[in-house]
Amino acid sequence: MRRPLAALATVLCATVLTACAATASSSSFKGAEHEAAQTLTNFQADATADNEHKICANDLAAVVVTRLKGSKRCEAAIKTQLGETDSLELAIESVKVAPDGTSATAQTNGVYRGKKRLQTVTLVKEDGKWKLSGVQ
Repeated sequence: MRRPLAALATVLCATVLTACAATASSSSFKGAEHEAAQTLTNFQADATADNEHKICANDLAAVVVTRLKGSKRCEAAIKTQLGETDSLELAIESVKVAPDGTSATAQTNGVYRGKKRLQTVTLVKEDGKWKLSGVQ
């Protein structure tokens, strides 16, 4: 049985990166929204490159990696999910940064099990960099 938070890395890959290999673009966003969107673009690039190390080290929030019991288990979870993901399209529809600048939400669009889906991805700012913290 999977722990709910241990499945977060799996959920991020399965629901954020879910259609047909198009490249996510952060170019339509400005300022802090652009920076947050760039994290999603980086996540997609790292997933496309099958680079679970970069995903766990650079893209996921520390709390996610910690709850996955560290980098090695995070990398194993991502590696498994990447092997099960057929395609990696990600369309970033909108990004909203909280007034305090420490968290953001992004609306992403993709296809999950053959159906279009809008997902809300949450991000947090850690050491001046945006990191993925969850999917709603």
